[in-house]
Amino acid sequence: MDDRPTGTASSTPSIVDSRESGPYIQEMYELASGDPATQAEIYADAQAAARLTPDIASQLRYALILATPGHASTDPEDAQTRLREILAQPELLTPVEKSLATIYLRDVETRLVLNAEARRLRAESARLASSENAAMNDRIATVETENRQLRQALAEAEQKLEAITNIERSIREQASNDQQQ
Repeated sequence: MDDRPTGTASSTPSIVDSRESGPYIQEMYELASGDPATQAEIYADAQAAARLTPDIASQLRYALILATPGHASTDPEDAQTRLREILAQPELLTPVEKSLATIYLRDVETRLVLNAEARRLRAESARLASSENAAMNDRIATVETENRQLRQALAEAEQKLEAITNIERSIREQASNDQQQ
């Protein structure tokens, strides 16, 4: 007898035996938390297995390794392509493999969208910073030009003042000379 409530669809695979997913999960854990040498070894082993024995299990293992972040060989784009190809052959997958592939595909797709958005935001931020720098440089150039003009006007005013002072001195000297005569 079925214990599910009536009207509930069961198109979603259920993971019945976690022992089947254990090796995948353990390897993903070692890959995510291991040192670079361990990560490189796991990657190289999975890559070689996928190339030499291209069965669905080795392809899934390699795709999951490519999809796992936190190591030098992670490649979300390649993982996405491989996971889609794997999921296109559901008859070759166990329910656990199908679940893992689906979960990792959704994760990779989300990360790719987020990475694209982060790149867009960085580019926009760089563009805005560049625009602000250009505006600041324009303002600085305008202020420098105004300062030059003000210095020049000040120098001209000082010359005129000096000339007026010289004229007044000359007039006083002449008046003084006229009074002495």
